[in-house]
Amino acid sequence: MNYMMIPMEEKGSEPGAKLILYIQDYSKDMKIQKRPLILMCPGGGYGRTSDRESEPMALKFLSMGYHVGLLRYSCAPATFPTSLTELARAMMLIREHAEEWNIERDKIVVQGCSAGGHLAASLGMFWHEDFLAKELGLEGDREVLKPYGMLLSYPVITSGEFAHKGSFEKLIGPDRSDEERAELLQKLSLENQVTDKTPQAFIWHTFADTSVPVENSLLLVSAFRKAGIPTEFHMFPRGKHGLALANKLTETNDGRAIQDECVIWIQLAEVWLKNLFDDDKTEGNTLETVW
Repeated sequence: MNYMMIPMEEKGSEPGAKLILYIQDYSKDMKIQKRPLILMCPGGGYGRTSDRESEPMALKFLSMGYHVGLLRYSCAPATFPTSLTELARAMMLIREHAEEWNIERDKIVVQGCSAGGHLAASLGMFWHEDFLAKELGLEGDREVLKPYGMLLSYPVITSGEFAHKGSFEKLIGPDRSDEERAELLQKLSLENQVTDKTPQAFIWHTFADTSVPVENSLLLVSAFRKAGIPTEFHMFPRGKHGLALANKLTETNDGRAIQDECVIWIQLAEVWLKNLFDDDKTEGNTLETVW
């Protein structure tokens, strides 16, 4: 295993913003030559990045055979588009080094929980837009920013009736005019940004989530349906917000975040990832061709 930590130094980045890479070793004794990568964005309401939604989940994806990138993105007082620029830069960096790190260059899935789900989905919505290319100084093909898919756990999506207001307040910040705030709230309500350029997705949520209501996911799934974007969606009847793996590995200090019926989400996601990567097999002995 190769472990790398790369500082993120975009305009507005906060100290400590970094990309952590877990790159599985290449061995001439193994048939697998290259692997897809899961690029993770932990939750935390854009005020922090959750430890519970970071390394414990990264280890799960590693056990499935994938490389993992874990983005500890800038949170408040950093505001939009800093964290999105960091995520896009991370995507560019991974693709730039794909051959060196034995990564399937075109098979990078963004994963996010809660506000991290909003960030991951934002890249899925905005990868082709002018403002993001300008922030990155990108003059070439914008496909380098496009995720292959999105894996979203109880994501923050809408700024409307069912908004998690705290996330949007931190993301937009206090120093905007009323006009700027209104424009950003509309733009960052991601159910309104789905196009035929949006990658396909796996989404899960709980009916009982009172912090980020399930309508966030339902609105997004409905928009995907209208746009013809293939989507797998699971809604579990019980479970509070922020379950992470929903088992003892990510249990909170006060004993919350264990929900037995939700534990299966990671297995469902594993099947979705396998099918996603199998849909477009490439030449060579890659991870998906040997399963």
